Formats: sequence, structure tokens, C-alpha cells
Amino acid sequence: MTIQLVPADLLAKADKILFVAHLALGDFTYMQNSFRAFSRAYPHIKIHLWIDELRRTPDQSQWEHLRKYSLYDWVNSCDMFAKVYTETYNPPLFEQSIKEAQAEAYPIVVSLAVHNRHRYVNLIRNISKDGFIVGQKKRVRFLDIRKHYIYSKLNAFIPAYKVTREQQAGKLDIPHISRIYAGWFHQLFNLDIPTADLFPFVTIPQQWHDDASQQIANWGFSADEKIVFLNSFSKSRDRTWSLERIFELIIKMKKLEKWSGVKFVVNVVPEKLPEAQAMHAQYQLGGVQLFSAVENFFQLPALLSRCHLIISVETAVMHLANAVNVPVIALMRLTSPEWVPINAEITTLVKVSNRKAWIDDISVDQVVAALP
Repeated sequence: MTIQLVPADLLAKADKILFVAHLALGDFTYMQNSFRAFSRAYPHIKIHLWIDELRRTPDQSQWEHLRKYSLYDWVNSCDMFAKVYTETYNPPLFEQSIKEAQAEAYPIVVSLAVHNRHRYVNLIRNISKDGFIVGQKKRVRFLDIRKHYIYSKLNAFIPAYKVTREQQAGKLDIPHISRIYAGWFHQLFNLDIPTADLFPFVTIPQQWHDDASQQIANWGFSADEKIVFLNSFSKSRDRTWSLERIFELIIKMKKLEKWSGVKFVVNVVPEKLPEAQAMHAQYQLGGVQLFSAVENFFQLPALLSRCHLIISVETAVMHLANAVNVPVIALMRLTSPEWVPINAEITTLVKVSNRKAWIDDISVDQVVAALP
């Protein structure tokens, strides 16, 4: 018998709920399905979402960049959320957001944070002094009195999930991250989410489809030309491929008969744009354009939806490829098997050679060999 963490009678009379999470684009790509399932099961409950910024800093030079986090464009376009807290990227706004949330007097607050779990327990109890709070909890050492005390503030908890080395090595099965998220919502609210409802989706406003068409025309690409989208960037070094390899891959693909006539779009994060422009000028390759979604998040999925193949390192782009139903070659480490793109029919995996290896361990020839 399943024990539902949030009591059914509390859900029946609650008018709103606050979810707290430190979301990246990849997280939301799959967690969005669970939020949608909750909104359908409890239409009388308004969903409020607190997006906590792990990079929160007192360094004012970083604030403008953090304020424009592209995830906010996506989340704010979703009609399932009645309120979204996004101003958590600097200490003053963070404190202001806490006061704003306290004024809501939330009857239920759920933390889905998987980093610094105990700190988020303190945060949600601070937000809701008397409400029912649920958070992630990992095993605590017997003598760690401080954490035992912090976790005692919870009314209920979700046990932390952990990927074993056997699972990383492929010796044991591991549920996909979408199923892990769905499992949390099952524990919390007794929701059963069908596998078909776990596939990622993104609803792109028409203006950004039009924007992508205009961008492609401005590049001089004709409507019937095939486009390959290449992404080598990630926030972490161990998941990043070098720009040099991207251009080397383009050169090798151009020499192949089946790929000689395609156009290429190279995704570039804004801070690396000068470096990419210099390299682009150095190689002088025709049919290659640089791209950066600096205006709005939806520029990215809109352009991805117009491509015929996406080649990406282990980051949100490879999951968005599944969301827009475009074939993807995903370059992955062995440390996060639960994060493989969910649609195996249109996904080709190229993995590193061992558990400690970084993405840079993957050669250009390995990617060429994986081309459809």
C-alpha cells in the first residue's frame, strides 16, 4: 500500500502550494510533466514555483546575467503556474522574496532540491512557519546533531535517490530521470503518470517560429536545405567539448558525400562569442553560422525544430532535441545514465570510455562514425 506523503484531506482544502527547486533547463524539460500531472489532478490548487539560483552572489557584476536566465522565459509562459519566484539570484532580492512568500501563508510547501538538501529544509520552514512541509532527505551521520535537528522540521520527506556504480556501468537498470521525478510526485500525491506523458514537450509561441524562419533566411539558407545544429557548450568543464573539435567535425562531415551539401549552425554561449567568431573567421568555412539565443529562450527550440540533426554534449540541448522530435547524437559521460535522452528512437548515444572520463575524451571520429 502506497503511503501518500501529503495528506489527501489537506490537498482537498488547500488553495495553493509552493514548490521550491533549483532548476536547470534540463530539469524542467522533464519535471514539467509532473507539474502538469499535478495541475490536472488538483485543478483547485494554484501552483506557485520558487526557482532558487544556486549561483546566488553578492557580486553585482553577475546580477544582470543571472537575471536573464533563459529558463524564466519558458516557465513564465506556462499557464500551470499562478506565480513564479525568479528573483533569488542576489542576497537582497532573495530576502525580499522570502518575505513575499511568507505573506502567502502557504498551507503546503515542497522542496525538490537535491543539492544542500538540509539548507532547503530551513528555507521552506522559514517560508511556511506553520504549514505542512516536505523536503528531500539523505542519510545523516549518527553524530551530526545539527542536520538531525534540521530534518526534524519536516512533516514528511522524500528519500534521496542515488545512482550506484553498478548502474553507472550499465550492470543494473536505472529509471530515467523523468520516471524518478514522477516517482516523487507519486510519493507526494499518489499520482500515477503514464510513460507516454513523460516525454518532454515545449510549446513554442508562433512569434519565435517566425523569428527562426527569418534568421534562417538572413543566413542565406534556402527552405529545402538540411541543417545540422552543433552544441559543444555546458556549464561544467567535464561536459564540454572544444570549439576546435566542432570545426574539425564540420570539415570531416563536409568531405562525406551524404553531408557535403548541408548547412551548419554552431551554438555559442554569449561569453564565448568573440572566441567563436575568431575561430569561424580562421577556418573560413562556407555554410556555417554561429548562433546564440540571447533575446529569448524560445529562439533555441524554435531553431532546433527547423534542423534535421542535432549533435550535442550532455546538456539541455540534447533533451530539447527530443522535445522538438529531431534526431540527436548525444555525447555523454558514464556518471549520469538516468539523464540519457528519453526517446531512444531518435537518439544515438556516443559515450566516453570510462567512468572518470570527461566529454573531451570523445574523438571527432567517434562522432562521425555515429552519423545516421
